[in-house]
Amino acid sequence: KYNFKSIASILLAMLFLSCTNNIKEVRDFLADKNLPIAVAKDINLVHTDSGKVETKLRAPLLYDYSNRKLHPYQEFPKGLKLTTFQKNGDSILISANYGRSYTKTSISEIIGNVEIFNYASKTKLLTNQLYWDQNLHYFFTEHKVQIISEKDTTFGKGFEANEDLSEAIVKNTSGTLYVNENN
Repeated sequence: KYNFKSIASILLAMLFLSCTNNIKEVRDFLADKNLPIAVAKDINLVHTDSGKVETKLRAPLLYDYSNRKLHPYQEFPKGLKLTTFQKNGDSILISANYGRSYTKTSISEIIGNVEIFNYASKTKLLTNQLYWDQNLHYFFTEHKVQIISEKDTTFGKGFEANEDLSEAIVKNTSGTLYVNENN
């Protein structure tokens, strides 16, 4: 009995003492193997500033690649729904099948059944791929787009707009547009 306890104690001590990897070494190992540093499932994230809700993010899966040296990012391989709340009380819903957000540049790539909906103006943007510059509060794409408002439906290929879709440039446009001739 005594020998067994001594051997088990020595092996246990060796096991704990042999694990000397620091956090930086683990991060570098994960980055080299193209593995995320963290995985989160069924996330529901609320971001506030001075007690006011600014964004709500829901996603079934998040991979965190913040261990990348040059281009750290977060990936949403099973889609996302993000609601942003503007200072004027307006809210915008962004949803897609896939998303990737680059930490250093604050630019996100949103892919697959992309939909942006402005609740105040009831304007909806539909496309298959969109880039979002979160610092400039600006959307852009060179893909086909469809913009649906209460009066108009506009089609185009290429698009730029501010975050609430109130100032938009649609390239190569077609569709039915409402024109008020009284003004």
